[in-house]
Amino acid sequence: MAMIHAALALAFLFILTATSLAAAPAGAQQSPANEEAVGIEAANSVGRLRVIALTPTVLRVRFAPGGEFAEDASWAVPANVRAQRAAITRRSNGFSTSALQVAVDPRTLALSVTDRQGKLIHADTGVPITLEAGGFTLRKAMPAGERYFGMGDKTGPHDRRGASFVNWNTDAYGYGAATDPIYKSIPFFVAAGGQGGAYGLFLDNSHRSWFDFGHRQENVLALGSPGGPIDYYLIAGPTVAEVVRRYTDLTGKAPLPPRWALGFQQSRYSYMSDAEVREIAARLRSDRVPTDVLWLDIDYQDRNRPFTVNRQTFPDMRRLARDMRADGLKLVAITDLHIAHAPGEGYAPYDSGRAGDHFLKNPDGSTYVAPVWPGPSVFPDFTRAVTRRWWGDLYKGLVDDGIAGFWNDMNEPAIFETPTKTMPLDTVHRIDADDFRPRPAPHAELHNVYGMENSRATFEGLQGLRPNLRPFVLTRATYAGGQRYAATWTGDNNATWDHLKLMVQQLVNLGLSGFTYAGADIGGFTGGPSPELLTRWYQLGAFTPVFRSHAAKNTPRAEPWVDGPEHLAIRRRAIEERYRLMPYLYGVAEQHARTGDPVMRPVFYDYPGALAAPCDTSMTFTVGRELMVAASPRPESPQAYDVCLPVGGWYDYWTGERVRGQPIEGNTAVERIVETPRLERLPLFVRAGTILPRQPVTQSTAEKPRGPLSLDIYPGPDCRGELYWDDGETLGYRRGAFLRQPIRCAVGESGLQISFAPRTGSLKPWWRELAVTVHDWGGAAEVRTNGRSVTAEEDGPARALRFTLPDPRRGTEVVISRR
Repeated sequence: MAMIHAALALAFLFILTATSLAAAPAGAQQSPANEEAVGIEAANSVGRLRVIALTPTVLRVRFAPGGEFAEDASWAVPANVRAQRAAITRRSNGFSTSALQVAVDPRTLALSVTDRQGKLIHADTGVPITLEAGGFTLRKAMPAGERYFGMGDKTGPHDRRGASFVNWNTDAYGYGAATDPIYKSIPFFVAAGGQGGAYGLFLDNSHRSWFDFGHRQENVLALGSPGGPIDYYLIAGPTVAEVVRRYTDLTGKAPLPPRWALGFQQSRYSYMSDAEVREIAARLRSDRVPTDVLWLDIDYQDRNRPFTVNRQTFPDMRRLARDMRADGLKLVAITDLHIAHAPGEGYAPYDSGRAGDHFLKNPDGSTYVAPVWPGPSVFPDFTRAVTRRWWGDLYKGLVDDGIAGFWNDMNEPAIFETPTKTMPLDTVHRIDADDFRPRPAPHAELHNVYGMENSRATFEGLQGLRPNLRPFVLTRATYAGGQRYAATWTGDNNATWDHLKLMVQQLVNLGLSGFTYAGADIGGFTGGPSPELLTRWYQLGAFTPVFRSHAAKNTPRAEPWVDGPEHLAIRRRAIEERYRLMPYLYGVAEQHARTGDPVMRPVFYDYPGALAAPCDTSMTFTVGRELMVAASPRPESPQAYDVCLPVGGWYDYWTGERVRGQPIEGNTAVERIVETPRLERLPLFVRAGTILPRQPVTQSTAEKPRGPLSLDIYPGPDCRGELYWDDGETLGYRRGAFLRQPIRCAVGESGLQISFAPRTGSLKPWWRELAVTVHDWGGAAEVRTNGRSVTAEEDGPARALRFTLPDPRRGTEVVISRR
């Protein structure tokens, strides 16, 4: 096929629009007011390039082959966000914002972006735009020191440089460490380590796109698609954190989940009966394993039909849910999207779906039917708003029975008995929603958003059925922006050491891609883990955002107790520590809802110098900014390994002792320590300067902790923390029913001062006292607050000082003086 090269510039002009930065309603057009330029257009014989500044640091780039732009619509970026505009200053070959300088070569249409000091952030290279057979290729420069992350839960290397990927949601049962594509399509990456700092690129194209990070051509980052629009966003940093925050400004932030979703969750494919569910629940409680959720896979249903219950094995679902709830346990049930093709059988979801014309069509107009778990099945057209409402209403029966959350699986969509594992590309959707114009569209265009729109329909349905409760939805397939509707997991993984390692890089990259609420099947879905592998998986899983044990039929059991009392004790300790840390973990979750900062992060997210650390960091990550997990990069090996700690000071979480790292020649950003693996210990460190809230262990988040809230203070620079709490279940926090209290500390020669700011929000907490521990403290001390002396106990062996305060809801100062 002939390649059409960009050449022979025909036009170069500024785009004019309103000066207002206010968001426009969906479908509205902004008309020129003062005709202040907000972007540029450049055209040549191939087409027209348009660059718009949405904000000073976010650019939208669109290309119109032949000069006619595709419709301005998106499944990922809402219309009001796309309508934002930032003021610019015109330049001879482009424009500048308050943060960026943008230039376009009028001949080739090559784009380059620098910061205001002229440091290069992003540049096209070679022939920047190539059109071919309805598709396109874009080429970008790859500076030698730049590294690439994101793209969702892709397998392969943690750093994407040197690899290539396809975005096509795929049922990838038992995938390997190099399998691509798998379940999700999030065409977004973060580049770090370049001259101008970090930037991100999001290609908003739902077709089968691809990204090549210098795999086929050295130092050339290529991306493209066989169809769909050339429509992408460049997001400048200069830090990775700023890029991720701005990406979630574009595509949305995950809402604050119910607190129980952060607890431990036990599942299997399948718990086959009411009796087995009760048996598992009783064992969890008798073994004192804190747990919040039990999951019901497809076998609770009648003949695998969604929205049914097998009354032979689950005779009274409402009573089961009520009894579990009384024991602090929630039930989450699967509802796959394939509806059994059952005309004349009284199957209500099929009958109402057919009556409402809600199912996908063949090109000849007949209903598309294909085999999945129920046998011949039909598939809702979630690109129609009316169909999403119909689907959401189907949950009423299960919601009335007391099911707390729902699991949308098989929504790539997976189809049996076909080599493509999915439906034909010419299957017809009828778009009628959002800001798209109503029209028929082939599955080739909508395949990658189908799972996201399925989870959206579920989420919105639960919002309608339980308006004051936070929905919990888990989805396997999704697209960029799907974090607004559902949590996710990494699919049908394997019980291998390689997959334990793969979990860390998948979840870290999902967090960088906007999907912070993600997990992996603890122990592996297929195969069966050794006792040591399963124990290591529980230890690491306790620090991942979604903590669910799950395994397939015909595999060994993977519940915490299966390998005897020694392994149970270690696994229980890991789970208990998650519950102790719930005040911190929940605070990080609330921070994500506001800022987009992931819960589980690469170390360089908050400590950019760690990007160049000389240690193997493939099993190292942080939970929020303050906690750092540093598992062995060879988890199957007993061999000692290096850990690189960012400079500034760290403490051992388990002992409270300050860690003394060794300088690394030629690197001032990190220090080195050596860890020797031990089965009972997961290396966990706390940043010096952390004020860490913890609570007594409970058996579920529904149980009120008994005793004071603990505050562990690890003296160091930038010493701070925050208390955040709400009821954990309703939307009352949006109406002021929350508690927020910043805390700071200052270290001086004479001692330490702790400052509690006045509390905001109307919530009264469960605690009445604070049990404070100051670590790395030697000698006696005098503690005073509000002019009163406070009894303090020195713990010499632990080098700690301990005292208890009344809950300082109005704020207070605590002065600790050395004696």
